Amino acid sequence: MQAVSELFRKNIRQYGMIIALIFITILFQILTGGILLKPLNITNLILQNSYILVLAIGMVLVIITGHIDLSVGSIAAFIGALAAIMLVDLQLPTFLTILISLVIGGLIGAWQGFWVAYVKIPAFIVTLAGMLLFRGLTMIVLGGQSIAPFPKSFQRISSGFIPDWFGGSSLHILTILLGLALSLLLIWQEWKERRTQLKYQFEVAPIWVFVTKLVLLVAIINIFTFVLATYNGLPNILIILFFLIVIYSFVMNRMVAGRHIYALGGNEKAAKLSGVKTKKVTFWVFVNMGALAALSGLIFAARLNSATPKAGTNFELDAIAACFIGGASASGGIGTVIGAIIGGLVMGVMNNGMSLIGLGVDWQQGIKGLVLLLAVAFDIYNKSKTT
Repeated sequence: MQAVSELFRKNIRQYGMIIALIFITILFQILTGGILLKPLNITNLILQNSYILVLAIGMVLVIITGHIDLSVGSIAAFIGALAAIMLVDLQLPTFLTILISLVIGGLIGAWQGFWVAYVKIPAFIVTLAGMLLFRGLTMIVLGGQSIAPFPKSFQRISSGFIPDWFGGSSLHILTILLGLALSLLLIWQEWKERRTQLKYQFEVAPIWVFVTKLVLLVAIINIFTFVLATYNGLPNILIILFFLIVIYSFVMNRMVAGRHIYALGGNEKAAKLSGVKTKKVTFWVFVNMGALAALSGLIFAARLNSATPKAGTNFELDAIAACFIGGASASGGIGTVIGAIIGGLVMGVMNNGMSLIGLGVDWQQGIKGLVLLLAVAFDIYNKSKTT
């Protein structure tokens, strides 16, 4: 029991949010009369929050470096508008449109990263200017009107599902098999990591805690994939999100670039003296954020099947809230990709659950603001306990 309490104490921020997510899910499952966790609603929950989760992955890197990006919602809207012109007016192929859009998003990130990293203008000011600039450009490009519809190939980014190669009728067999494969991969990875820690005589959790954790994770994965398999299977956007989470988690946890990002956010002067090229790291973090904002804009436009001048409104606030709720620190140096995803899911489940029980937008905004405040207060409290 002492081992469990020690494990929880060391990871209280992350585990606390996981427990909060489970509690909120159970609460709204009861309040909605079981609608929340129905296959159709779970699929809708994924589709409705996918673009915010993409933004949260990029935003957590920005926040770890000690900066903030207020422009991502406007960039998403601007890229959606450009993609609409390329697809509808110029009739460019979908793949080429996506590629050009991501490149433009990266260039926008480079533009903002230059001012932050090399001119040393605070990111708050630079991205606030970007928010106004690209919102205005969106309205100019669209002429104040929406552009629609998009080709089916583009819509499938956000609303399509992976095909079932095994031809399941009432059950999506490929989704079930992918869940099992992911479970085996997780077991192998966790066991490999534990053996490595034991080899170098690191402190590890007792074997029964390790096995219990694995059993719970495998159960969650397979229940989740089974529920989706009873509807249309895995959405395409979920596959995209999965690869983004894996890639960015690997970069932040296992690569030098990730260590440099954490070092920069922890103490910029110390990082610079240690040989970290702080300006270059900051610049590329904003380039990455621009590209992910572009991807978010494409996903949102594909789901909406139109580009509108009001697209992307408050996206930046939801992404920032997801990061802070998921454990990122406002002072930089702390945060994880998984934590940002958990924070985004907390926000998403709350939004969906409150809508299902009929709460108005005014109440929803107030409750979300209170949750964000409590999450940051919880973070500050934990820091004060460990210092």
